[in-house]
Amino acid sequence: MSQNVRKEEAARAALNHILPELSPDSILGIGTGSTVNFLIEALGEVKNRFAGAVSSSKATTERLERKGIEVFDLNTVEPPRFYIDGADEANERLELIKGGGGALTREKILAAASETFICIIDESKHVGILGKFPLPIEVIPMARSYVSRQITKMGGDPAYRAGVTTDNGNIIIDIHNMDIGRPIRIEEQLNQLPGLVTNGLFARRPADILFMATSEGVKEFRRPSSTD
Repeated sequence: MSQNVRKEEAARAALNHILPELSPDSILGIGTGSTVNFLIEALGEVKNRFAGAVSSSKATTERLERKGIEVFDLNTVEPPRFYIDGADEANERLELIKGGGGALTREKILAAASETFICIIDESKHVGILGKFPLPIEVIPMARSYVSRQITKMGGDPAYRAGVTTDNGNIIIDIHNMDIGRPIRIEEQLNQLPGLVTNGLFARRPADILFMATSEGVKEFRRPSSTD
């Protein structure tokens, strides 16, 4: 079974989960990435079951609109009942690394604003400890050198993602070799750096439900009741 088939299966599982709770006035939060693209394709088949979506990126907005799904500004609608997105890594506590596609700031806003955060991945993204995938951070351009120096002091190896500008007009730095054994602590430390807009650790607000496509079918995981 190909990786794309598994991604589509995870997307379908998420859609089947939310369908019974959709109503004509429902607004969905939709993330960014290759797995989410399969979800958008599936949503196009049931677009009359809900009012529309709020989007985490310009790329996602364009895909949604091509499917005839109306996209709203988050400031003009009620908080979404569901936010559905992929991840670059996910651990057993449903803590995530996100931002490989550069949309981490808007993704984190939607995750925080939504009632239920559903993550969809294939099993290649499931890890015991976060950090093999470089941790993205969005940084205001003038703070690039300062933030990079602070990251080095924290034990990480910062790498500027050349040629990339986020939808917010900022840059991305990818942190390699960071010890993320305690994700919430690292997320909070990064949040204190002036000039760092958002980091790609979703630990303080992890996923609530994870659908992971495996060779044995799609497995569903629920977030533990508490985090350390």
